[in-house]
Amino acid sequence: MSIIAFQGEHGAYSEIASKKYFGEDVKLSPTFSIDAVFNKVKTGKADCGVVPVENSSFGSIFETYDYLLKYDLNIIGELNLQVNHYLLAAKKYKLGEIKKVFSHPQALGQTSEFLKTLKNAQIHPAYDTAGSAIISEMDKDEPVAIVASKNASKIYGLKIIKSNIQNNKQNFTRFLIISKKQLNKKITFSKTSICFEIKSTPGSLFKALSVFALRDIDLVKIESRPIPQKPFQYLFYTDFYGNLADDKVKNAMNHLTEISENVRQFGTYEKGKIFRS
Repeated sequence: MSIIAFQGEHGAYSEIASKKYFGEDVKLSPTFSIDAVFNKVKTGKADCGVVPVENSSFGSIFETYDYLLKYDLNIIGELNLQVNHYLLAAKKYKLGEIKKVFSHPQALGQTSEFLKTLKNAQIHPAYDTAGSAIISEMDKDEPVAIVASKNASKIYGLKIIKSNIQNNKQNFTRFLIISKKQLNKKITFSKTSICFEIKSTPGSLFKALSVFALRDIDLVKIESRPIPQKPFQYLFYTDFYGNLADDKVKNAMNHLTEISENVRQFGTYEKGKIFRS
C-alpha cells in the first residue's frame, strides 16, 4: 500500500486533496510542515507527497516553490480543490461567545472578511487548519473556535457554527503531487513545470520567454523567487501546457538553456482536475 505524506493533521485540506487524487486505498501520513513532506518523500518514508502551491484568492505558497528547488523531486500530478471554510467550536458555544479563533494563516486570510465581524474574538495563526481543531479540543473550558474543513468537525466532534465563511465562494487551492519517481503513464493533457535563472543582460527575461512564444507554447504561470546567494536576482518558476517529450518543447528547453542559467525541469504531468471539498 502506498504511503502519502500531507501537511497537517487528519481533516486538513491537504488530506482531503490526497484522498481525492489517490482514492481511499492508500496510507495517509500526517506531517507537521511542507518541508517535512518533501523530506519524507526524499528519504523514502513516503511514496508521494501532496503540497499546496497556490490559492485562487490568497496567492502563491512560496515555501513550496523554495522546497521544489531544495529537494531533487519530481512533480507527477496536480489537482484543484474547491476549499469551503467552516467556523467550528465545542458544541456548548454559540457564535457570539467566541473569544479566540485559530487557523492556518492562509485560511485566516481567505476568511478575513467574516473574521472582521467577530468583534470580541482574537485571531491567532496556527500551523494547520485541522491542527487548530486539536487546540480547540485541548481548551474546551474557553470559548475557542477554529477555521477548518467540514471533515474536521466530524473527526474532532466539533459543531459547525458558521458555514462557507471564505471571502470568495469560488475559492480553490492548487496542490502538487511530488515523488522521487518520474511519471511513466500516458498523459492526455500535458502540463510541465520548470524554473530558470536569467542572465544579467538587457532583455534577458524577454528572450527567455520568447522561446515559448516562438513555438506557440502556452505559458499559464510565471512566479519569481529571490536567490538568497545572489541579492536582487531571481529564479522564475514557470508552468506551461506541453510535454517534455514533445519535439517543440525539447527545442524550447534547449534554446532556454543556451540563453539562461540553472534551468531545472520538475516534470510533465496531467493537467489537474477540479474537486469539491
